[in-house]
Amino acid sequence: MIQNKKIRIVLIHAMPFSIDPIEQAFSKLWPETQTVNILDDSLSQDLLEAGSLTEKITERIIALAEYALGIGADGILYTCSAFGDAIEQAKEKLNIPVLKPNEAMFEEALKAGTKIGMLATFGPSIPSLESEFRTLSNLTNTGAKLTSILQKEALAALRAGDKEEHNRLLKKAATSLTGCDAVMLAQFSASQAFASVNEIVDCPVLTSPHSAVAKLKREVA
Repeated sequence: MIQNKKIRIVLIHAMPFSIDPIEQAFSKLWPETQTVNILDDSLSQDLLEAGSLTEKITERIIALAEYALGIGADGILYTCSAFGDAIEQAKEKLNIPVLKPNEAMFEEALKAGTKIGMLATFGPSIPSLESEFRTLSNLTNTGAKLTSILQKEALAALRAGDKEEHNRLLKKAATSLTGCDAVMLAQFSASQAFASVNEIVDCPVLTSPHSAVAKLKREVA
């Protein structure tokens, strides 16, 4: 009989850049957990080419959740923010906690105030993110307003291996988010720009990895 079995959290990625930030967040906030990474980096490219979430892509998102359940997941965290509606369908099919990438960060932002800024690096994620934010804002009756800024060149820099340029571009973009109660870094990969953005804004800077790990720990542990 196996004693003291570790909680297993399966992390589902559509971009390789998301793996390191979320692993770092788990190491800091919940190190006793066993994390398992599943990467299908064709998902982000296929979504980009399709222009919107298709039935086939949705089926693939659900299939990944079912696979995670089959390997003994106690909880699942998706790390790509462009597949919100598909992840909701996966949630409905499974009886374990399944988190969308940004839901925990949105909850924290809404507690901070009503004027929220968001920096994104992957364009196709923005409609889904804005829709999720509006839904949560309406449910909580906060009347919060979201200002989104897309800095796709930052993701291009990251793909080219230039993390410093990625962070510099997001820091520059953050100068447009004045008077916010909180600024969110939408993509998991963008969380590495936390220190750079934090230097330029005078409000809390929230990252999806840290918020997600904290919420998942509350729901699973």
